Amino acid sequence: MTNRSLILQILLLVVIVLFCLFPFYWMVTTSLKDQIVALASPPVWSFVPTFDNYTEALFEDKVGASLINSLIVAVSTTLLALVLGAPAAYALARFEFRGKRDLWFWFITNRMVSPIVLALPFFLIVRSFGLLDTHIVLILIYLTFNLPIVIWICTDQFRSIPRDLDEAATLEGASQFRIFRSICLPLAAPGLAVSAIFSFIFSWNELMFALVLTRTAAKTAPAVAVGFMEGYNLPYGKIMATSTLIVIPVIIFALIASKQLVRGLTMGAVK
Repeated sequence: MTNRSLILQILLLVVIVLFCLFPFYWMVTTSLKDQIVALASPPVWSFVPTFDNYTEALFEDKVGASLINSLIVAVSTTLLALVLGAPAAYALARFEFRGKRDLWFWFITNRMVSPIVLALPFFLIVRSFGLLDTHIVLILIYLTFNLPIVIWICTDQFRSIPRDLDEAATLEGASQFRIFRSICLPLAAPGLAVSAIFSFIFSWNELMFALVLTRTAAKTAPAVAVGFMEGYNLPYGKIMATSTLIVIPVIIFALIASKQLVRGLTMGAVK
């Protein structure tokens, strides 16, 4: 590779990185502007930052409470999806049984259903049980969409683990559950990390069911952010401040699991 081609590749990567990061830069900077500066045309690049938008969003518009609701729902959904999905994925990867293909197809097709189609039926069912505006409803509904993702990713991860390890452990007297818990589960950590991140992000960002099934007590942050848009009154600063607060936990969670995420995304790439 010549120096010229290397320089061109570096410049191309820099352009791509800047292109990807610019929306986040614009979101954060707009959240630090007052309404007049945010609506200025042409855009104002040099300004005195203010945290009034964050203060109003957190304390006056109850964004802080909605962030806690989002955290409760997203973390609970992710944990339940992993606890239920990992054993199911292990069974699909290791055992042969009647209806296995049909079960696998059913898990995959759950992700093909548009949420807007199910919004009204879910609303009627939840209302009949008196569970509107509760965390448990969002957790259970999000679980139905995130569980197939966990099973799909973890099944491929378990399949990549050599069966020789299972056979060796069986000869040593280990039970099937012990093999799953002590051997396969640690080796499947990259796949678990990837599925956990996807499950957390999908639960954290979900909007449709949060709007339909919550009112105040269990309202999540995305639903609160949408509520800022009323007619011609668009408080851009508060919207961007809320968006920044919504993005930060996802970034922190992804950074914590970044090592396992890279391994999980590249699993099977090298044999």
